[in-house]
Order: sequence, then C-alpha cells, then structure tokens
Amino acid sequence: MIMKNIELKVLKSDPDVNLDMALDMLGVIMENNRAGKRTVFIVPVGPTKQYPILASMINKFRVSLKDVWFFNMDEYLVSPEEAISPEHFLSFHKRMNDEFYSRVCKDLIMPQEQRLFPVPGKEREYDALLESLGGPDVCYGGVGINGHIAFNEAVEANDPITAEEFAALGSRVLPITRETIAINGAAYLRGDIASMPKWCITIGMKQILSAKRIYLSLGAGWHPGILRRILTEEPQPQIPATLLQKHGNVLFCTNEEITKDLF
Repeated sequence: MIMKNIELKVLKSDPDVNLDMALDMLGVIMENNRAGKRTVFIVPVGPTKQYPILASMINKFRVSLKDVWFFNMDEYLVSPEEAISPEHFLSFHKRMNDEFYSRVCKDLIMPQEQRLFPVPGKEREYDALLESLGGPDVCYGGVGINGHIAFNEAVEANDPITAEEFAALGSRVLPITRETIAINGAAYLRGDIASMPKWCITIGMKQILSAKRIYLSLGAGWHPGILRRILTEEPQPQIPATLLQKHGNVLFCTNEEITKDLF
C-alpha cells in the first residue's frame, strides 16, 4: 500500500516487524560486503528490539561489520552543553552497547570510531563526516508521538519556519517537547516525567532526508493517530514525518493492530 508517496508494509505482529528490520539491515550489510563497499546507516534507539536479532544473525552467519558505520540519531542531554552519562540507564550510548555492540562477536564488530553519536559543539563535524562517507545507505528509525523523527521535534502551529526550511536543518541541540517528555516518561520512568531529560541533541532532517532509503517501524499503541496524519496531511514542520513524502523511497513497517480501522 502506498499513500502520500510512502509505502506501508503491514505484518502480523510487532515481533514480525522487529525481525523484518533486522533482516533488512543484515541484507544491506551483506550485499555491500560482497561488493566490497562500506555500509553507512543512521540508526535509532527506539526501536531497539531489532538489535539483538541482528546481532544473533551476524554471529551465526559470520558477517563482518569492519566496514560498517553506525550514525546514531540522537542522545539525551542534561544541559544544552552536556550529554547524559553513558552509564545512565536512559543513555542511548548504553542501550546501543547493551542491545547490540556487546552482543556481537569481537572479531566481527566494527571499530569504536565507527559507532558514532552527535556531540554538543561538534554538530557540523558529525554532519560533514556522514557526507564524506557518501551519505547514509539507509536511515532506520521510528516515529514519535508528535510525528518527530530522531529528536527533530514538531514546531508550534504559529512557528514561521517553512517545511523546506525545516527539511534543511542539520544536527543540533534543542529542547524536548512536553509531549515527548510525557510519552517517554511513561515508558521509561513509570510516569515520573519530572525526572526526564529536558534537552537533546539530534541528527538533522537534512541528514535523514539524504539517505538513499528510509525505513521506519511503528508498533506503539498510540501510533495509529499520528500515522493517520502522516499519511493524509500535507508536508509541514508541525508533523516532521510528513516531510518524508517528498523523499521517494520511504517504507513504514507496522503490524495489523496498528492499521486496524486506521482510515
């Protein structure tokens, strides 16, 4: 099914979606390895359930990641200048290590310098490195409660920024919206939203839209509401994921429950 220039792939259940993303990632890596080409991904923390599956398949089939580069989308900050401790349980650095890097055989895992995160004050270097490698083969990720991708948060209705200007934004530090704080606080802190980080650093929409292909998964109980808007409304910075409509090679993978009575 294709709506608004976005392909919608519907599988039976969320575990099927997790497996599908893992298989997609593995397939790109193996194809590039055979061709003697590097693989460059933009990758998320949210979703993460694909990572243990991917690690298991990499180990089983002995797939080298030595020429694979992972550019993580984002990270929480404790202030506009300082990232959350990599040992904090909310840290995306920690989750990537726990869910993926520590699970891959040491002789197969990519070097540390190819496991990248945006850093406050070094946003331009991050974007430049991604571009110097030929840009991302694929951007993997999910969609936030207000339609954000990575932490490219939705702007207010009265914000004068245009869709084109928003699409050109690079990696940057910004405050997290109340909606995102609330939904993430409910998911990870049992509703203690006061303890959630209020700042973040994110890869830009420009970098996401530069990917040759974009693959996003949607499996949360609240996803039908925002998915409906993404697939029916015009591109707008108030719903950042609508900007994907202009890309031309975007897949949303979800499950039957999410699409039930969607329209």
